[in-house]
This record gives sequence, C-alpha cells and structure tokens, in this order.
Amino acid sequence: MSPGTAPPQGTLSDVLQWLAHEPGRERITMRDLIDVLGDRALGALMFFFAFPNVLPMPPGVSAVLGTPLVFLAVQLMCGRRPWLPALMARRSMSHADFALLVRRIAPWLRRGERLLRPRLVWLSQPPVEYLLGAVCLLLALVLALPIPLGNVLPALAISMLSLALLQRDGLWVLYGLALSVVATGVVSGVILAAVKALVFAASRLFP
Repeated sequence: MSPGTAPPQGTLSDVLQWLAHEPGRERITMRDLIDVLGDRALGALMFFFAFPNVLPMPPGVSAVLGTPLVFLAVQLMCGRRPWLPALMARRSMSHADFALLVRRIAPWLRRGERLLRPRLVWLSQPPVEYLLGAVCLLLALVLALPIPLGNVLPALAISMLSLALLQRDGLWVLYGLALSVVATGVVSGVILAAVKALVFAASRLFP
C-alpha cells in the first residue's frame, strides 16, 4: 500500500471516499484495494466490480469487470481469503478515474448502507455463504457475456448479495437470491430468443 495515513474504520463508502481523496497517489491498483479493505475485501471488491455495470457504461465494460468477479466468487464459494493473480492484482486505474468511479457509486452505496443491518445473520455465514459464492459465480459468468442490457440484473443481484454479506443482513440475502432467480430467467430468455432468431435467419438464408 502507498502513501498516506491508515484508512478509516467506518463504512465501505467511507473507505472508498478516503482512498479517492488521499493525496500522493497517481494510480490505484487492485492490490491497493485489497490492502485497504482488509477483512472486508472480498465482499467489498465484489460490489466494486459489480455495481458499475448497473450504471450506464461504455460497451465492453461488463466483460472487463466480470473477470475479477469470477475469481472473487470462486474464493467466496471455497471460503478463501481474497486473492487475485499477480497480473490482475497489478492492474490499475488513474487516481482521477478511480475518484470519478467512486463519485458515481458512493450515493447508491450510502443508501444501501443505511438500509442494511445485522438480521437473520445465519444466512450470511458459512455454510450458506459458500452457496452464495456459487450463485455469484453463475451471475459473474453471465455478466461477462456480451449480451445487450443483459448485465444489469446480474450485476444488481451480485451487488445486493455482496452488501448483505458485508453487513450480515440475511434479509437482503433473500432479496438478492430472489433477484438472482429473476436475472437468470431474464438472461436465459434473451439467449434463447437470440438462438431462435439465428436459427430462423439461417433457415431463410439456406432453405
């Protein structure tokens, strides 16, 4: 981790805002995020990579952000500490771009943090936590697919589940699981419709 004082012990939005405004940094690496977030890194990074896909983003962003999500979801499923391959951990963005991303995420994150609180805690702990990792892995794989408008619901479901795990809120785990079912159904429908359209087009071109 680079220059500056120790990060605050407040909410996730507090930590991200601190990192976005800390002087002396030119770039923010994935390793910086893991170091700063500490024990909260797994759930926090999953939210950080998932939620931007809910917002309007340039084409191809979901595939870029979806790859780290796959690694993180596998670790959640296996009960491992957060880890990224060296090549991925060294990837970085400029401090200015990071600050811009945090500004877009922070208002939504604060709203979520005000709603969440510890309840039905057993739904956010092992072994249920490992099952949630498997659900997030499926959603992350869907998120990485180049499906037009097919990334919003999976990204929102991962965001809800990751925040629920951070705050140990089992009620939000249930909300996130319900949204995961809806997201999987919608994306499956889109894929099925696309396949049918391709088959129909092929049958017309090659009767």
